[in-house]
Amino acid sequence: MSAAHAAIAPSTVPTPDSSLARRYQAVRDATEALAAPLSAEDQTVQSMADASPTKWHRAHTTWFFETFVLSVHDQAYRPYDEQFRYLFNSYYEALGPRHARPSRGLITRPGIARIAAYRAHVDAAMQALLARSTPAIDELVELGLHHEQQHQELLLTDIKHALSANPFPPTYLPRPPAPPAEAPSLGWYPFERGIHLVGHGGGGFAFDNEGPQHQALLQDFRIADRPVSVGEYMEFMADGGYARPGLWLSEGWALAQAEGWRAPAYWEERDGTWQVRTLHGLQQPDPGEPVCHVSYFEAAAYAAWAGRRLPSEFEWEVAARRHGGAAGWIDQVRPHPRGVAQGFHQDVWEWTGSAYLAYPGFRPSEGAIGEYNGKFMVNQMVLRGRSCATAPGHERPSYRNFFPTSARWQFSGFRLAEDL
Repeated sequence: MSAAHAAIAPSTVPTPDSSLARRYQAVRDATEALAAPLSAEDQTVQSMADASPTKWHRAHTTWFFETFVLSVHDQAYRPYDEQFRYLFNSYYEALGPRHARPSRGLITRPGIARIAAYRAHVDAAMQALLARSTPAIDELVELGLHHEQQHQELLLTDIKHALSANPFPPTYLPRPPAPPAEAPSLGWYPFERGIHLVGHGGGGFAFDNEGPQHQALLQDFRIADRPVSVGEYMEFMADGGYARPGLWLSEGWALAQAEGWRAPAYWEERDGTWQVRTLHGLQQPDPGEPVCHVSYFEAAAYAAWAGRRLPSEFEWEVAARRHGGAAGWIDQVRPHPRGVAQGFHQDVWEWTGSAYLAYPGFRPSEGAIGEYNGKFMVNQMVLRGRSCATAPGHERPSYRNFFPTSARWQFSGFRLAEDL
């Protein structure tokens, strides 16, 4: 999508392998490849409190393996730098104090070369540990790899926000020219009232917030077969969508007015024409792509304008499972290349109408690792699917992303649903 493209070389995408050690190194190499086009200044800047510097992402994902794996399971391991325990802890209260999140961009030292040395130090120790691994270690490493892949996506979303603050939009990586394409005609999937199993049922990795699997009662509904497109969203804009308070939730209307929203994030009007700041530089909006970088409030306002609503997270999941799983369902828009060197493609995280809450029977893990998801289950909304920046293998139908209703810097769009 014009709002979201970011080229990625084939070597940066981890491929399935029976060896956990090889997969570990592939994921770690992917992070470094994503950071490679960025200067030391790029990697240090923090453009807002909700974003983190690239350098911090590289260090924090390393801290995760050092803290939760090596420090617990390797008696011979010695930390690279005791100060890093404080600097690169994210939000794990059980592990002690940490540097304030809004001030991560003020950490000018260590520099990127020392962060690279830190990663190499931990990687060497991890490879030695994996040579004599146990099921308990493997489980933690698996979590750490998926955690790092989440931070790879955050690295891209955060650096996009930072680069967009430049008066002259820089390019993260060039994008081969491609002609605009029309969005497919909008279709609908109907569903009858019934009880459905939702959540992760076991078999393969899942984050703790994806379970336990349980039953959900759904009423008759239908759901769109693709996300709302840029062209369709521009009709909402042209019809005064940002100037009609009756379409908006009260908090969203107040926020849109206070911040002067007239279009999705990263859009700007120049000489009467909309342009979009992307990771490939300034681009024209592509009417055929899913609209991206909209908040929950904008998604809900559009749905009200269209006379419909956002799907619940369970409606979304049931539809995704029936129509080929999350990956296959999303790929009906345009196929995800799974690592082909053509750049990230046209996927967006999709806002749902569901609050981010614990499933019945949910219990966080014991210890600090239990802080991973559970403590954020308040004042957030669920997004489903994947984005153009999501690592392959994370597009499970049960995958639950979550953000505050005001978030726009994430690669987020939406699709419509309605009652029957």
